[in-house]
Amino acid sequence: MASSNFVDYVKVFCRSGDGGAGSAHFRRDRLTAKGGPDGGDGGRGGDIVLRGNEQMWTLLHLKYRKHIFAGHGGNGQGAGKTGADGQDVFLDVPIGTVAKDAETGETLFEISENGQNKVLIKGGRGGLGNTNFKTSTNQTPRYAQPGEESTEGWKILELKILADVGLVGFPNAGKSTLLSVISAAKPKIADYPFTTLVPNLGIVAYRDNKSFVMADIPGIIEGASQGKGLGLRFLRHIERNSVLLFMIPSETIEIKKEYNILLNELKEYNPELLDKQRILAITKSDLLDDELKEEIEKDLPEIPYVFISAVTQQALTELKDMVWKEINK
Repeated sequence: MASSNFVDYVKVFCRSGDGGAGSAHFRRDRLTAKGGPDGGDGGRGGDIVLRGNEQMWTLLHLKYRKHIFAGHGGNGQGAGKTGADGQDVFLDVPIGTVAKDAETGETLFEISENGQNKVLIKGGRGGLGNTNFKTSTNQTPRYAQPGEESTEGWKILELKILADVGLVGFPNAGKSTLLSVISAAKPKIADYPFTTLVPNLGIVAYRDNKSFVMADIPGIIEGASQGKGLGLRFLRHIERNSVLLFMIPSETIEIKKEYNILLNELKEYNPELLDKQRILAITKSDLLDDELKEEIEKDLPEIPYVFISAVTQQALTELKDMVWKEINK
């Protein structure tokens, strides 16, 4: 995913359509001088609807479309004719898009399936024509309902990447290198922090023509849950991963301490993240001998772990076996 093309957050101003006014018409023709009420109802105003599209992976198409207006409903007419409904606006969005109210921060809904439709802002109802108000005591009502006014407001659309495995680690932990080796993804790789600025997805081939999706997400730093670094942008994407693969380099002085810092940032952002399956990969292990590995193992967290090297492809098959096992638990 090119960084310039990947957009996972947009804020748009939406306005639905006004409902059409009902008609207060009376039947008049060549043979009828004073006919009864025959005013039709107004048409409904157009809705603004989000529609899930599995072929899309970014909100780029909405980045510069800041104002979205639906069509107004038509007015009712004589002879009981109902006004035309306002034109709905359908916005195709990737699976995993969350809609929020910009003023309150309230989460409205999430698009979780291809083809799923959810109304973001509902159009106004059409007004009733005078036919609806005719009674035995009021046979010539000379009034009709006006249409309901439109609704408007700022809405936030956020994309949460959907993947089986999310890579969790500090910058330069080797996440992008691993993804480039075990999948066809080509993330940007360099020897400095925050090389990865947007999520990268890769499909990892497994045994018997099976596969799973792995997400390389921007590196986390201490204080990310308060918005430091790429903070909340990173943490939002990890909510939709089934398994969290923690990656810590072998040269780290205290691996368990670094793991606990990462775990705490996830907990501070969303305690439910701690319910996900976890695996620890100790990266850049190609220079470790058996004695060093035994020494490191004495102080590791109590979760499944493996020593790997993306450069020499050490233990990558074992890692994929562990991931597959956790995904299918």
